[in-house]
Amino acid sequence: MSDQFWAGRNVFLTGHTGFKGGWLALWLAQKGALVHGYALQAEHAGGIYLTCDVPSHLAWETLADIRDDQALRSALKQSKPEIVLHLAAQPLVRASYNDPVETMSTNVMGLVSVFEAIRACDSVRAVVNVTSDKCYENREWIWPYRENEALGGHDPYSASKACAEIVTSSYRSSFLANAGVAVATARAGNVIGGGDCADDRLLPDFLRASDRGEPLVVRNPEATRPWQHVLEPLAGYIKLAQALVNDGPAFAEAWNFGPAPDDIIKVRQIADTLCGQLPGASWTLTETENPKEAQSLALDSAKARSRLGWSPRWQIKTALKHVLGWHLAWQAGANMAGVTLEQIADYEAT
Repeated sequence: MSDQFWAGRNVFLTGHTGFKGGWLALWLAQKGALVHGYALQAEHAGGIYLTCDVPSHLAWETLADIRDDQALRSALKQSKPEIVLHLAAQPLVRASYNDPVETMSTNVMGLVSVFEAIRACDSVRAVVNVTSDKCYENREWIWPYRENEALGGHDPYSASKACAEIVTSSYRSSFLANAGVAVATARAGNVIGGGDCADDRLLPDFLRASDRGEPLVVRNPEATRPWQHVLEPLAGYIKLAQALVNDGPAFAEAWNFGPAPDDIIKVRQIADTLCGQLPGASWTLTETENPKEAQSLALDSAKARSRLGWSPRWQIKTALKHVLGWHLAWQAGANMAGVTLEQIADYEAT
């Protein structure tokens, strides 16, 4: 992840007001990139975007919807990026049940708007479209999914991400490859880290419950997920973007960035570990009925290890320690941009 590669390079990052986007914006800016953010207003005061004052680290930002074609095209042309990293999305399974139209519109037609804007901007050389591990047709088997497995999606969110993969493949084959633009997709696991305030996610729910002195309410303790710190997939996105610029078509395909097999564990194990690290914390099982979610999910990241030289660095206990450390620093009123950059430095030094 060469700092020399990123120094002075124009990058267009959608979703920079969100959890993963905020971390990526800070990391790329720290490497010297000129980051141009495009996203909706941040939803949570305690999220990484506001607590770390992400805008102060950007070249500039546009606060608008990716479905606003005029605003998107204007921002892209103005920033003249060489690299586009598309993270803006409706990211929650349960929210997709509540409003499937919004989810599909944002995650599918919003992506179409991004690709149409890229087609009208001749500076772009590489695109990384971040989708999800949930894009696979989940067969509830014990084996991890590889990039050539069938796409699918029982719930609206998963279906939208499978659609995003198909849309990406279509635009790559029909338009962008011939225009010299290398396009790849990135599929990560269940990402955790400081500054995530989303509803219906295990770590944010745990921290909110703990702050209130209440037990965490768990809805699916036996579900197995590929847990990883946010810096793990972001490191993959960074390496992938570099490879797309340097080697183009050779890397213009789908990539998994999942944790080591030992970190593909049950929700129950995560909850127990969290309670062990934070005195007085506890969890309980919900008594309400919940929408269907996949019970078992794992990723095979052998291709990223072999061809990109990427591999996970932090085991789950280390990742959880950093999440709790970030949260406690925030509670203590620390300089959170400094804390976040320190965690990035710790990760790079691992």
